[in-house]
Amino acid sequence: MTRTAMIGAPEAVRPEVHAASGKRLGASHPRQEGPTDLRLVPPALAAWATAALLLTAPGGWAVGVAAVALGPAVVLLWARRLAWPRVSVAAVLLCVAAAAASAGLHGADLRRGPVPELAREYATVTAEVELTSDPRLTRPRVSGDRTTPTAVLIDAEVRRVTVGGGPAVVTRAPVLMVVRGSRGSPWLGLLPSTRVRVSARLAPALTGGDRVAGVLRVRGEAAPEVVAPASAAQRFAGRLRAGLREATDGLPADARALLPGLVVGDTSRITPELDEAFKETDLAHTLAVSGSNLTIILVLLIGPPGTARLAERRGLAPRLGLSLRTTALCGGALTLAFVVVCRPDPSVLRAAACGAVVLLALATGRRRSLLPALATAVLLLVLFDPWLARSYGFLLSVLATGALLLLAPRWSAALRRRGVGPRWAEAVAAAAAAQAVCAPVVVVLSARVSLVAVPCNLLAEFAVAPATVLGFAALAVAPVAMPVAKALAWGASWPAGWIADIARTGAALPGAGIDWPGSWAGAGLLLLATGVGLLVGRRLWRNPWWCGVGAVLLMLAVVQPPPLVRVIDGWPPPGWRLVMCDVGQGDAVVLAAGEGAGVVVDAGPDPELVDHCLRRLGITRIPLIVLTHFHVDHVAGLPGVLRGRAVGEIETTGYEEPVEQAEFVRREAAARGVPVTRAVAGERRRTGELSWQVLWPPPAPAPGPEGPNDASVALLAEVAGLRILLLGDLEPPAQRALLRSAAGGLSAGVDVLKVAHHGSAYQDPDLIRGAAPRVALISAGEDNSYGHPAPGTVAALRAAGGGGAADGRGRGVGGGGRRQGTASGGRLRS
Repeated sequence: MTRTAMIGAPEAVRPEVHAASGKRLGASHPRQEGPTDLRLVPPALAAWATAALLLTAPGGWAVGVAAVALGPAVVLLWARRLAWPRVSVAAVLLCVAAAAASAGLHGADLRRGPVPELAREYATVTAEVELTSDPRLTRPRVSGDRTTPTAVLIDAEVRRVTVGGGPAVVTRAPVLMVVRGSRGSPWLGLLPSTRVRVSARLAPALTGGDRVAGVLRVRGEAAPEVVAPASAAQRFAGRLRAGLREATDGLPADARALLPGLVVGDTSRITPELDEAFKETDLAHTLAVSGSNLTIILVLLIGPPGTARLAERRGLAPRLGLSLRTTALCGGALTLAFVVVCRPDPSVLRAAACGAVVLLALATGRRRSLLPALATAVLLLVLFDPWLARSYGFLLSVLATGALLLLAPRWSAALRRRGVGPRWAEAVAAAAAAQAVCAPVVVVLSARVSLVAVPCNLLAEFAVAPATVLGFAALAVAPVAMPVAKALAWGASWPAGWIADIARTGAALPGAGIDWPGSWAGAGLLLLATGVGLLVGRRLWRNPWWCGVGAVLLMLAVVQPPPLVRVIDGWPPPGWRLVMCDVGQGDAVVLAAGEGAGVVVDAGPDPELVDHCLRRLGITRIPLIVLTHFHVDHVAGLPGVLRGRAVGEIETTGYEEPVEQAEFVRREAAARGVPVTRAVAGERRRTGELSWQVLWPPPAPAPGPEGPNDASVALLAEVAGLRILLLGDLEPPAQRALLRSAAGGLSAGVDVLKVAHHGSAYQDPDLIRGAAPRVALISAGEDNSYGHPAPGTVAALRAAGGGGAADGRGRGVGGGGRRQGTASGGRLRS
């Protein structure tokens, strides 16, 4: 009986040990998992919380907390019987004391030396600073009809400072350096660890809790005065990064911009439109070098971690005949090079620390699970650099890794039990777990929840590894064999382009995301909603029919087919002929030109707003885009108009001011192969039922306009019996000249008038009286600082017959709420 029991014992254990392999005979090296080792988690969390709270607290607080935690910890460690609870509590207290001391020392850097006081006095200084980050260029922002100047931002440390003719004071204070400049600025070529001498004005940081003792605003745009070059390691890393950029120069625009970001975190070529698409689909983590990049590289060297210590281990190391310890040393060197080349961002540091712990376990022969490795990495990094405790990037990186270690395996097993293939189960579980845990933090930053994040991450995941491997290969060989690097980069451009296409396609879906309260209360609400959703989904999973219904409803919510949307909310109305899009302080008008087609007049200031308007109208084909003039509130939204649509031509005014906006339009058009032509008075065109002619500007020679507004393209359009006069931003001098011109009589007696310059007070009363519009359209931002529309202009329009004049607060025809204004058939509505 005993023998029978002994023989039968393995059969009882076999399902638990081997079932997960999916093989009839089980796995050759079965994983027998014990309870999850959480012993290092409380000390890591305690150190993290302590560092976050004490960084900007007075120095006495840090000393007090360290002393209060250290005393009981020593008493517990000196106790005669060291039971495990006592050791655990002592470890937590010791970590709290260490974190308090580290936070106190790092926080003192913001108060130590002359820089903080000089910043409060807005003093002009001569400083010698050492760069601690790569220079980065700010994004241009819309301000009225222009964009704010761009600037180069650099994290740095002041090492020596002089005020007036006084003596130089040696110090070490972190600052944010701001230099006026644009693309091509010599400041953008500087490397971390470079020392420069600048003449600048110090100013306090704009918000409290920043990691800077002040803001150093450099005077002028002269080239930097280099005092000492970058270190040898940084110069080597700089050559590698420059080589990768050169290798990608001939690639398509998206791959050219994305590949350096995927490989080394270089996002200097990422356009605002592409960046927004990645944020909308929650793919932005691919633009920040993370643990996945290092994991891919280490797996190439040591093979899968589960087989690293087996005779059957895979990877390059056994093929090269490297021992385990030599493999670990090579992995450590590779990790260090990874940090130097990719820069020590929070996610890079977390990945490097985790990799170092795993490599140490490999070298010493001690088994360590990945969760203790993550906890150890968090603890060491927070003690080394307490500012990471306040970094959203570090928080998201740790949360995503924790979700992959704790939630993803359980969810993957549940999916496999329900018949999903192992690879698909792992991929779906990983994407869903990371999204569920990280979404509450992301919503604090973006006030938006992505509904397409999981499918977009799933589709992009298969392209990340080949793009990363080929990209790193191009990075490595670029300094010695550029043709080979270009060939490798060309191979990597295919998966990189696929990832960019996924981001653009997902972001273009009408229901790609929903607005959500952007606060920690909103994060808690989303966490609660996620928990409820998981509980409901778990029950629905047992019923395939309900699962199918839920999937269809979610798909309809995301895709939002125009016929279905029209049935639900009546937008757009059948037979619409004109829509003024709600783009805030700017202009964007759509004239119907057939099923799914429209002529767009101006693009507004925001690509997202005009794209949303066109998507809701179902516009996929645009025969012509008319940009009346080059002010930013009329052209900055052009990428949104071009996004995913067939565009025949862009027509603009011949007065190319401001120059930077005219160049922006030409770049965007050239990137998509759209021709750009010049509008001249007398030009007539037709597409379908829509016809129009250009009334202004006159052909050369003509007196030069007083500014871009007076060079605006003015159109008279006719569709389905409606006469529509669009005046751009013409001001009184040009309006009077238009009335006196040969086309002046055509502006009389129109049905719809798009009032010039957002309804400003500068209008020619004769033009308004002559036009006598039935309805006047004014596009202006709600609560704008310009006073648009002017009360006098609205009164003049009403007196002239425009009883439907809008009130100029982002509303449509007749001021009927924030919906776009429409003209439908021979009738007008809002």
